[in-house]
Amino acid sequence: MSNTQYEQLVIAREFSVRRTELTCPAHSLKMMGKAASSEADEVILDLEDSCAVSQKIEARKTLIEALNTLDFKTKIRAFRPNNIRTKFFYRDVIDVVEAAGKNIDVMVLPKVYEASDVLFADRLLTQIEQNMGLPIGKIRLEVLIESAKAVLHAEAIAACTPRMAGLIFGIADYAGDIGAKELTGEQFAVYHYPKAKTIAAARAAGIDVIDNVTLQFRDLVQCEKDARAACQMGFDGKWAIHPDQVKVINNVFTPSKDDLTRATEILDLYKKADVDSGLGAIVYKDEMVDAATLRVEWKKLAVAKKTGLL
Repeated sequence: MSNTQYEQLVIAREFSVRRTELTCPAHSLKMMGKAASSEADEVILDLEDSCAVSQKIEARKTLIEALNTLDFKTKIRAFRPNNIRTKFFYRDVIDVVEAAGKNIDVMVLPKVYEASDVLFADRLLTQIEQNMGLPIGKIRLEVLIESAKAVLHAEAIAACTPRMAGLIFGIADYAGDIGAKELTGEQFAVYHYPKAKTIAAARAAGIDVIDNVTLQFRDLVQCEKDARAACQMGFDGKWAIHPDQVKVINNVFTPSKDDLTRATEILDLYKKADVDSGLGAIVYKDEMVDAATLRVEWKKLAVAKKTGLL
């Protein structure tokens, strides 16, 4: 099997490493500076929930300053405007993208209910890109799935525009929307259906999918437990709300040396068996391996290459 064939098995249409997405309030240049210097793969500068109503308008200026002056190195640079049904949304997008669009990779959309919400933002971005001379589609979209309606429309949301880069499951708003009693530590049992639905919708559309935050930001043991469950379930990464969570999450979503040895051996053995014997299934350490296994192993190597481990 050629490298091109392996690449066709990778999960995301345009493969990116999003082990950690660190969000921080846009009203604090100091906090945005810490996020920029962190080890997160993506930084989300937030105008929505982490900004008080009295700070939202002024925070746009601070956000623009951060995007235009801070060194984010190779991080994915994202910002989250207020949701499209608020009076803040259109000015959030126009002011920030016109002033700093060349330094924005992603806009994260909160409180999305259906595909038409995404298309509204998509068309607004297109108009701004045209007006500012930016490449059309330069700014990608990630969408928060955080309501019952969004879960039911997840497939349409994920596939509605080529700008889509990923879905993010938002547990806090989802719990409030369905009337849950608490944000439980057993979230992977209680919220298994919406998490699984979000993953399936993202995979069907060929985009990334990110798990929700661990709200107990000082409890790094809980953060690691949640990250391991998310990784096992199929998420590409996890949201972080504190820099201390980033290293924990990155460690979980980064293939270990043993993982990479296994992946390399399986792919090499499978290729050899195909060429030498015409076999489509092999045995690796008493485990049956066929083409279905290859995408799991290929992705380990792809993450390692993107993060400089290979």
